[in-house]
Amino acid sequence: MVLASHNAKKLRELQRILAPAVPGLEAEQIVSAAGLGLPDVVEDAVSFEGNALKKARSAAAATGLLAVADDSGLAVDVLGGAPGIFSARWSGRHGDDEANNDLLLAQLSDVPDEHRSARFVSVVAAVHPDGRELVCRGEMPGTLLRARRGEGGFGYDPLFVPDDQPGGGSLTAAELSPEDKDAVSHRGRALRELTTRLGELLS
Repeated sequence: MVLASHNAKKLRELQRILAPAVPGLEAEQIVSAAGLGLPDVVEDAVSFEGNALKKARSAAAATGLLAVADDSGLAVDVLGGAPGIFSARWSGRHGDDEANNDLLLAQLSDVPDEHRSARFVSVVAAVHPDGRELVCRGEMPGTLLRARRGEGGFGYDPLFVPDDQPGGGSLTAAELSPEDKDAVSHRGRALRELTTRLGELLS
């Protein structure tokens, strides 16, 4: 199976969640687009679904393997769902987490705590080389802080406190253990749905 991404942290997350749930699949059998030398795919679709499918279709066609791709982002209610599909390049530089967080904090500086609700969204697409496709969606609702907390995770995790977390705590996504984060995360939810439906592509 190939993950249509060059993000090493997403690869580890996918291996951690998907391999134990799919009989006969070992973590090392899930490889990344980077590991196979595939080029980045331009994410120019106007939805999470469109971008995920574009990446998965490209990887499946290039490798002949079952391809999985995720497109995800942060949707802030008071910003009308932004940054959304532009989350990774919100500051203008793709993947610059520090700049993206700084810009978001500045944009929300005058927003009261009770209106700082947001949600992470993940859409996972799986594409078989024969053209069959699956699309699964997961969301993680929560609240945005006024300053970063935690050293784990990536992206906007240090600013985001999930609503539902083990023990009813108030840790940020960057403070949760990988296992606790997987249990409530948008990507974890989308991938768990995918595991229940993979038989549609593997049969």
